[in-house]
Amino acid sequence: MRHGFAGRRFARSASHRKAMFANLAASLIEHEQIVTTLPKAKDLRPIVEKLVTLGKRGDLHARRQAIAQIGNEPLVKRLFDTIAPRYAQRNGGYLRIMKAGFRHGDNAPLAVIEFVDRDVSAKGAADRARVEAEGADTEAAAA
Repeated sequence: MRHGFAGRRFARSASHRKAMFANLAASLIEHEQIVTTLPKAKDLRPIVEKLVTLGKRGDLHARRQAIAQIGNEPLVKRLFDTIAPRYAQRNGGYLRIMKAGFRHGDNAPLAVIEFVDRDVSAKGAADRARVEAEGADTEAAAA
């Protein structure tokens, strides 16, 4: 009998699963919308919703718990300062999962997971800033 073993295993060890969901949660907080497989998105939703609830609490202990879960202090700061206040009047249901077809390589079902009232300009903003900074560095080195 398999009582008390909730959640999918994803053919990974427990530590690998924990790291995978920490990375997915960090990406979702950074970009506010990511594309992943449907089962991963379904298992990621309660993790990130609990992190947003920690952000709504806002005290030092909640911040330390979020840092322990994600492992990235600037993203926890973003979670507590920008994302959590956005949902101050909402009691749960911070994320939306939309099916997005099937992946070409292995026909895995894909899903888009995003925050309900997301900032559209946040997606890819860090990547654009990084590319612009690298471009400025190469121009300075060439001159």
